[in-house]
Amino acid sequence: MAKAKKVFFCQECGYESSKWLGQCPACQAWNTFVEEMVKKDKSSHVSPLTSSKPVKLDEVSALSERRISTHIEELDRVLGSGIVSGSLILVGGDPGIGKSTLLLQICKNLSHDKMKLLYVSGEESVQQIKMRADRIGTFSDTMEVLCETSIDQIENSILNSKPELVVIDSVQTMYAEDVASAAGSVSQVREVTARLMRIAKQNAVTIFIVGHVTKEGVVAGPRTLEHMVDTVLYFEGERHAVYRVLRSVKNRFGSTDEIGVFEMMPDGLREVVNPSEVMLSGRPADAAGSVVVASVEGTRPILIEIQALVSETSFNIPRRTTVGLDFNRVNLLIAVLDKRAGLHLGSSDAYVNVAGGIRLNEPAIDLGIVVALASSFKNKALDADTIVFGEVGLTGEVRGVSMSLQRVKEAMKLGFKTCIMPKIDYDRVIKDKEDIKGIKLIGISNVSELLSYI
Repeated sequence: MAKAKKVFFCQECGYESSKWLGQCPACQAWNTFVEEMVKKDKSSHVSPLTSSKPVKLDEVSALSERRISTHIEELDRVLGSGIVSGSLILVGGDPGIGKSTLLLQICKNLSHDKMKLLYVSGEESVQQIKMRADRIGTFSDTMEVLCETSIDQIENSILNSKPELVVIDSVQTMYAEDVASAAGSVSQVREVTARLMRIAKQNAVTIFIVGHVTKEGVVAGPRTLEHMVDTVLYFEGERHAVYRVLRSVKNRFGSTDEIGVFEMMPDGLREVVNPSEVMLSGRPADAAGSVVVASVEGTRPILIEIQALVSETSFNIPRRTTVGLDFNRVNLLIAVLDKRAGLHLGSSDAYVNVAGGIRLNEPAIDLGIVVALASSFKNKALDADTIVFGEVGLTGEVRGVSMSLQRVKEAMKLGFKTCIMPKIDYDRVIKDKEDIKGIKLIGISNVSELLSYI
């Protein structure tokens, strides 16, 4: 007989406690514990003895995974050249960012390949899905829609119709009848995801799960949710901005460094084949505080504009604001400029922004942030045909970065005439001078040398 007991779960990280706590010991969040009923049924967790026998690794045959193209090149790149059959993929993002739209576009493309698809929605009616589907395009008769929130009914539908791909929108609206807590709770999300993982692996069905995110930008529910799935994709970007970035933070079948760039249009998401050209469109000419940096996301170099505004503060403590950049990293670079380059920014407000709504975390953009801050502080514009990249250390030295040749070639492709780069990367690239034509390369060793040049 199943026994029910009351436990407390942290809504942020899934930490379990036998009593209510004001602060979570795991994630340090306040007032996040909720009370839930949990049933313990030992018989349901007993697996057959045949499934627990160990096998020799040499006797296991290695099978190459079957890839399915979504006909969306940006998405295929992020997934690692396509969807792996039988995988469980979690798609997270802010409300209205385009998660459901992207998954409907995948279904539209695969329906024309005569794949059997099942779209399960717990948030919208069939009529609402039809209206959104008509806006995206035409679907074939292999696409089926189900409005259901019970995981038991969904499992029966999957086993009866035998689709090749299933979309669950969203996992927070699904519930298992044998779990006493409400839909969207930690227990329900964990149980539903475990059921879906078992369905995907046992029946070789590819399942996409839509997950809501918290105010911190992570998928709501226990952290173990991301460990259970094969791939975790995040949609980034401002809800009211045009461009969206699809980033992989976990992928058992490919790299986690690739990104896909999309543009939100009235008929759905459209791929951005050349992000550098799009991100630099509308860039102001001869504006102080504006500089173009060469960043690399996975195997793709992207040129992005960084803007800085330094003005005399009217407060006792100067303000520091960043958009799309690490706040602490910008403060560190301001301290380097003050100590190593003699730019006293202690009495000035500093605002740094990445144009286009993309977030950058690569160390190679340090040099661009330094140039933008110095340009705004001195009110002197950098040449519009100049691009910079490099990592800056605490002693003011400029360190080398990876894929420097690819960054230079991307700058050449878009017509830049000058490239400021670390001295060590300059020595490496200069060996391939036959490939570098029409662009002037400048090697920099430290921040003082950089400022004296610009």
